[in-house]
Amino acid sequence: MLDVPLLLVVIVVIALIFDFTNGAHDCANAIATVVTTNVLTPRTAVIMAAALNLIGALLGSEVANTLGKGIVNTDIVMGSQILVLAALIGAIAWNLITWYFGIPSSSSHALIGGLIGAAITHSGFSTLNGMSILKKIILPMVLSPLAGFIVSYLVMLGMLYVFANANRKNVGQKFKKLQILSAAFMATSHGLNDAQKTMGVITLALLLFHQIDSIIVPFWVTISCASAMGLGTALGGWKIIKTMGQRISKLEPFTGFAAETSAALVITGASLFGAPISTTHTITACIFGVGSTKRLSAVRWEVAANLALAWVVTIPASAIVAGFFYLLLQMCGVGK
Repeated sequence: MLDVPLLLVVIVVIALIFDFTNGAHDCANAIATVVTTNVLTPRTAVIMAAALNLIGALLGSEVANTLGKGIVNTDIVMGSQILVLAALIGAIAWNLITWYFGIPSSSSHALIGGLIGAAITHSGFSTLNGMSILKKIILPMVLSPLAGFIVSYLVMLGMLYVFANANRKNVGQKFKKLQILSAAFMATSHGLNDAQKTMGVITLALLLFHQIDSIIVPFWVTISCASAMGLGTALGGWKIIKTMGQRISKLEPFTGFAAETSAALVITGASLFGAPISTTHTITACIFGVGSTKRLSAVRWEVAANLALAWVVTIPASAIVAGFFYLLLQMCGVGK
């Protein structure tokens, strides 16, 4: 059996690896449109997104609190040393599968599913905070893509109305510069929501190992998670950039600005509420919304159907994998 402090170190390291893969997997959320519209080179866009992901991660802790105490009943799982480890393994496994196939699924939902699966395997459904999951997880999960679609559709209609009689070439040039700002806003909001999820998981692990007395994110956890996500973003996720920027709907600076700004507004609002939503779902829905203002056929709905299928199966799939690894770790005598 591993020594408890050593096992905790292993869990923290794996959590940071998850955060790194999250940055690599989800960096496309912030830079797909700005790259595919040729406003910025991939290298420049990745560097910008990495820096702003790091900054965004330092701006709040509401989402971290939801992950730390809003999914599992800490009184029931207290002392379970392998719960967080199994959850992380399940999430990472699903992230790697979807990354390999270039599917923009949700790292957030993979992590949430991992926690749910490991907790249920530990002590059944009583370990889950049902009302909190409903309010902070399920409802935002359903409503955030819908909100993204509606907001982006309305923003795009408003922009089309305002610039209806403007010179198209001049408008395009102006929005090349404005899209840099919208991409920066999107990257910051991504860090604000996504990096906090790993902060919450590490804080939960510290609580389960009796290293802290309550779910309050230590400063070193904040810095570590922010740095890991920034480094992961620097690695990039080019397969997913291609899927989001080219296969869903053809984008230009004008439409890219509308999609990014709308997504960043929805993500920032959710972060302030403490809802760990999927940034991938949100920006994808915004691209759908922008494309729909042209005509319904402008959006490749067969791609949307494939993405929706991936979204639906993410939580149960990662939960099953995490449950399997919980049992495996238990059989091997790792922790408690």
